[in-house]
Amino acid sequence: MAPTAEAVREQSPPEPPPPGGGPKPRRRRSLSTPYLLIGPALAILVLVLVWPIVQMVWNSLHDYTVRNLLPNAPAPEWNGFAHYRRLLTDPEFWAILRNTVVVCVLMVGGTMALGTLIGILLHKLPRWFSVTVSVGMMLAWATPAISASLVFRWLFLPERGLVNVALDGLPDWLVGSGWLNYNWFLEPVPLFSVLIAVIVWQSFPFIAVSVLAGLKSIPHELYEAVRVDGAGGWRSFWNVTFPMLRPLFALLLVLQIIWDLRVFTQLYILANSFQNKSVYLLSYYIYQQGFSASPANYGMGSAIAVVMTVMILVVTAYYLRIMIRQGETR
Repeated sequence: MAPTAEAVREQSPPEPPPPGGGPKPRRRRSLSTPYLLIGPALAILVLVLVWPIVQMVWNSLHDYTVRNLLPNAPAPEWNGFAHYRRLLTDPEFWAILRNTVVVCVLMVGGTMALGTLIGILLHKLPRWFSVTVSVGMMLAWATPAISASLVFRWLFLPERGLVNVALDGLPDWLVGSGWLNYNWFLEPVPLFSVLIAVIVWQSFPFIAVSVLAGLKSIPHELYEAVRVDGAGGWRSFWNVTFPMLRPLFALLLVLQIIWDLRVFTQLYILANSFQNKSVYLLSYYIYQQGFSASPANYGMGSAIAVVMTVMILVVTAYYLRIMIRQGETR
């Protein structure tokens, strides 16, 4: 009679225990402990970061003006999306938004291009000279925005500004005439040109030093290989430098966009007033509507600030996506 499967299973020897003495008993983890530990930090973040945004959105949905700050004044009235409807139908707002985007693109492009070139140059210089130039550039980066703006305003002042005097001394067939009394701060194009110069002058050292640090991490053998293939400097940059530093360039680009969208102090010093609306940027328009208008309209200023915050959040979301992807590839 053939043995059954149960009889064979009973007669077979017991399986040896797994190495290491068998599965270890699982430890019970308290789910509440991590939340308790991170709770105070989350509460501070909500208080410091989220609550001002909530307050800004609340202000943008109400008729909130100076009269609401007076003693025994009525509470601000709910107006729905009136401020946003007014903005979307206002040609002046779209002109300011266009100027903001164009000026931001020029500032970011100039900063990235100049910073990258200086970073590559520093990488080729002797060590002592590279350190000396880097320290000198850091002085420009550390200069307060107000001080840098005042210096550039003095440089471009009519009659006694160094730039006007230098241009007036050049031959007329080369640069034209009448530069000594030329006012750079009345029309949008000249004023934005000076503004872009201030921002690029202050921002490119950070890009240059970051690119220099990235270049130090690229193996020298890669450049030797492309040089053997007959590649010049331009091809070496696009075939080796740019692919290797692509994540770094992406992060620097996003950070520069966020910083340049919020430029206010430099424009405030250069424009010197709120009379000329053709030189407004979004950050300048927020301040003018919220504090300098007569009467000050906190609701409209908050609505413009919400639009600008959305633009920055879109760029920030892309920045976080890059950070997360970099963390996954490591």
